[in-house]
Amino acid sequence: MISNKIALEEHFAIEPTLGDSRQFMPAGFWEELRSRLLDILEQRLRRMDEAGIEFSILSLNAPAIQALRDPHQAIDVAARANEALAEQVTRRPDRFAGFAALPMQDPEAAAGELRRCVEAFGFKGALVNGFSDTPDGLGCLYYDQPQYAGFWTEAAALGVPFYLHPREPLESQRMIYEGHPWLMGPVWAFGQETAVHALRLMTSGLFDRHPDLTIILGHLGEGLPFSLWRAEHRLRKFSRGCPAAKPLGEYFRNNFYITTSGNCRTQALLATMLEVGADRILFSTDYPFEEMQEAADWIETASISETDRLKIARTNAARLFGLG
Repeated sequence: MISNKIALEEHFAIEPTLGDSRQFMPAGFWEELRSRLLDILEQRLRRMDEAGIEFSILSLNAPAIQALRDPHQAIDVAARANEALAEQVTRRPDRFAGFAALPMQDPEAAAGELRRCVEAFGFKGALVNGFSDTPDGLGCLYYDQPQYAGFWTEAAALGVPFYLHPREPLESQRMIYEGHPWLMGPVWAFGQETAVHALRLMTSGLFDRHPDLTIILGHLGEGLPFSLWRAEHRLRKFSRGCPAAKPLGEYFRNNFYITTSGNCRTQALLATMLEVGADRILFSTDYPFEEMQEAADWIETASISETDRLKIARTNAARLFGLG
């Protein structure tokens, strides 16, 4: 057993964001989920010990900040969430670190909050729950858009990863799921939405401007490892003006890390390893929406080499985040 695993898609909530998670669990499980989201230092630590997880990087639940239409409110709640997390981390810095929640509705404020969290709190980067709402609630702010140029310059200068986490598509964009609510959330809509957002970043030229920028995707890459060759192949034949200077696979292998959060499937892991290499994959559990023990048992028994198992469970994350 690898008893010192590192996990980095591990969620918490504060009271103003707590209700956002209720939709993702059956009604009978809500009180348990609520307890898990609000707790950091008690039952979470016990479960980490049982699963052999030595260290967790914590992040705010979804969609939280990204679903706030008022930029001023987003700035305020993000700051409160980050300060609450920082206070908890200072109690057990041997077991926890943080990812910043960011008010991406205001790119300049988001850049400033990221710098504050990295420099003042020692956070290891940011986790952002997909696109952000516009003030009227009818549009989406995706981060390849021109107004985010300064934000990405700041993120690249800080040298910390940006975890692009899923959220539901807006109601106005859910026609494909109409009459099929069971396909929403982590069943399918989460991955589809996030994969498109990641492709937008890859094809926008962002990584040509910032070749050292690092993006993290969860859930074994939101389906992209399986689909990347076809997307790259068709763009090579007919680019339709795509501004990216390199093939998609180059960005995916050089600018992205992939976590195992919420996807305990060895076949999918092997496909991802073949696409990006074992050095770019990181263990995570997606707690409390998934069980730490299930994820830990799976990575311990997956049909991979012991060298790759240790890389994925610990050493890749230790290197990426500068952990001892």
